Amino acid sequence: MTAIFSDEYFMQMALNEARIAYDKGEIPVGAVIVSADNRILAKSHNLTELLNDVTAHAEIQAISAAANFLGSKYLKNCTLFVTLEPCQMCAGALYWSQITRIVYGAEDPKRGFKTMGGQIHPKTQINGGILKEKCSSLIKSFFEKKR
Repeated sequence: MTAIFSDEYFMQMALNEARIAYDKGEIPVGAVIVSADNRILAKSHNLTELLNDVTAHAEIQAISAAANFLGSKYLKNCTLFVTLEPCQMCAGALYWSQITRIVYGAEDPKRGFKTMGGQIHPKTQINGGILKEKCSSLIKSFFEKKR
């Protein structure tokens, strides 16, 4: 029997956030930060167009919201679920947050932190490819619609 609070469960929530971004004309990336006891601390999506702010990525929005909720700049014992591999900027913010775990859906071979040489905190666990096809197809659909 699969536990209700699986990686897929929370990635589906992140996908729901990505769909909200899609509907707003934002690049469809969604993020959810969850505590060790499976409590949702933050849900967010890209807001770069709405806020006219290149730093308003889903991960940054989620980090800020979770830190405010916890009253701490560190996100130890927390997991970020994000539909796209974090970029170099987000990787830096995640590094400083000391988040315990990052779970992402689709890889970003052009701008992802792995390609760009970004670093994640050495104690942070990384797991990619969760609901990869769903995450990837939403992003592809968005850019096909833009062309």
